[in-house]
Amino acid sequence: RRWGRGGDVRERMAAVEQQQAGGAAASAEDDVAVKEPLDLIRLSLDETVYVKLKGERELKGRLHAYDQHLNMILGDVEETVTVTEIDDETYEEILKNETRKRAFLFVRGDVVTLISPSLRQ
Repeated sequence: RRWGRGGDVRERMAAVEQQQAGGAAASAEDDVAVKEPLDLIRLSLDETVYVKLKGERELKGRLHAYDQHLNMILGDVEETVTVTEIDDETYEEILKNETRKRAFLFVRGDVVTLISPSLRQ
């Protein structure tokens, strides 16, 4: 399992870039080495991440833990669900975003389609 704690994503990514460019390796070389795709997620531990799910759902929250199946535990989560409604008069589709907040959320990995460090904190 790849559960643990992390620091600032930008600092760790800069260390990885420096290491790949042949510069001095970071003090904890194993902590910043990117050898497989899940290593990029490891760099986002304890940081805010954006997660897109199947079914028009999006999550933004702090990544506390994950595993090789992309099961995740997120904290301080804001969930946005895009709902499609049809106007009774014009029969046009109307997209509405419904948002709710949760203290903690377990996300099953098979519904995850994208994980990204959040651009806005």
